[in-house]
Amino acid sequence: MEIQYIAPETLHDEMLRLRNERKMDFLENLIGMDWGVADEKDAPGKLRGLGVVYQLQSTETGERVMLQTSTLDREQPEIPSVTDIWKIADFYEREVFDFYGIVFIGHPDMRRLYLRNNWVGYPMRKDDDPEAENPLDMTNEDAVDTTQELELNPDGTLKGVQTKLFGDDEYVVNIGPQHPSTHGVMRFRVSLEGETITKIDTNCGYIHRSIEKMNESLTYPQTLALTDRLDYLGAMQNRHALCMCIEKAMGVEVSERVLYIRTIMDELQRIDSHLLFYACLAMDLGGLTAFFYGFRDREKILDIFEETCGGRLILNYNTIGGVQADIHPNFVKRVKEFIPYMRGIIHEYHDIFTGNIIAQNRMKGVGVLSREDAISFGCTGGTGRASGWSCDVRKHHPYALYDKVDFNEVLYTEGDSMARYMVRMDEILESLRIIEQLIDNIPEGNYQEKMKPIIRVPEGSYYAAVEGSRGEFGVFLESQGDKMPYRLHYRSTGLPLVAAVDSITRGSKIADLIAVVGTLDFVVPDIDR
Repeated sequence: MEIQYIAPETLHDEMLRLRNERKMDFLENLIGMDWGVADEKDAPGKLRGLGVVYQLQSTETGERVMLQTSTLDREQPEIPSVTDIWKIADFYEREVFDFYGIVFIGHPDMRRLYLRNNWVGYPMRKDDDPEAENPLDMTNEDAVDTTQELELNPDGTLKGVQTKLFGDDEYVVNIGPQHPSTHGVMRFRVSLEGETITKIDTNCGYIHRSIEKMNESLTYPQTLALTDRLDYLGAMQNRHALCMCIEKAMGVEVSERVLYIRTIMDELQRIDSHLLFYACLAMDLGGLTAFFYGFRDREKILDIFEETCGGRLILNYNTIGGVQADIHPNFVKRVKEFIPYMRGIIHEYHDIFTGNIIAQNRMKGVGVLSREDAISFGCTGGTGRASGWSCDVRKHHPYALYDKVDFNEVLYTEGDSMARYMVRMDEILESLRIIEQLIDNIPEGNYQEKMKPIIRVPEGSYYAAVEGSRGEFGVFLESQGDKMPYRLHYRSTGLPLVAAVDSITRGSKIADLIAVVGTLDFVVPDIDR
């Protein structure tokens, strides 16, 4: 994909034009970059400074564009905000500010998103030394209740407009970070009027491991190990995306046998994820028997994974040019036994939970997300499809064998918690259908192409995406021809979901937050990359 450069002073107007004239309504990615300090020896046109890469997509035409902008001012880097054009830019720009120190003019809430507010420096910059200025801090005196919006004065100076996040008379409670129904160490500060939610401040970063920064000092084969530790219920798909991106950059074609294996494994992983989604949501809403149903049947998939991969959660299976090992001799037999078993028992899931009057009342009409907001927030996967947004990467940008199998993209239009639940339950059957078409036809061939001991990716920018268990999982790779990536960014499936929580739940009851968070189905390590 060709990248177009836009100067910061014209960026906002150009983005608005792309949104209005070319219908670029989906901000797929907003990626912070440090291209280094300008040097006299630089080749003409070489990009330098701190900046941003934007990936836009039109949901009407499917057209994609990639844009970049930068500033050479490392002391006060400033770029116009696009939060008034796409809602997800709020969190994306805060992430870039957090790690690169780029200030977005016009952003309503220029606080750090992941790191503590007394953190010194910006760790994703190439010249930053995080450990030098940041000793271990075990205090918990870091809450910042004041947001700041920076506006540009006519003379070019900045004016800061401060707003208090919560008023002195507001009643604020913590949900998390240690709470079973936040599905990981996620913290929501919830302002209540009685039992009604008036505002939510989402706090990320409690499990941040700086995986994207670590990747910059790892060789390409070494980077693979970290993808399983992002969304651990989409481990196969995450690693598939990274391998696919590197293979595309290098011009490597894997065998048809590998394509079959990867597609089957991705769909088994999707069923595994959706079964755990069902089990945990049921438990969140008080259905303990349903919880055991989901875990019982998920074990069957984990047993299949363990035979071939040696692992049950961290699978380490896909490799650059193929897969780690050929499928186990029992693989085909066990998968063919699982398909009719799962088809024959899923009605019990609906009997015990879906049709339950308590579950119906807790989910129907609760946490409604409109199609327009789903697109503006970038809520892909089951959440977007529950709001009527056709966003399945397998259909719109096919990869592996998805253009050769017959399956339906599950769509609902209600956009509520029940629709988000039903999309995932229906997708279990569609995944079984995909696997059934492939399992008897796995061709002979190499399970691993011969690769060089040291892998170097040609200079350039590359992107590959898969339909993960929770939505579009994308890998953006910028290479300078070295054996290590210059920049490796993962498009989190979960960050847009938590970004939408405040909008979805305002005016709902505090108990509804549990149903909404459960049906959004995010996994926190994927958000805290």
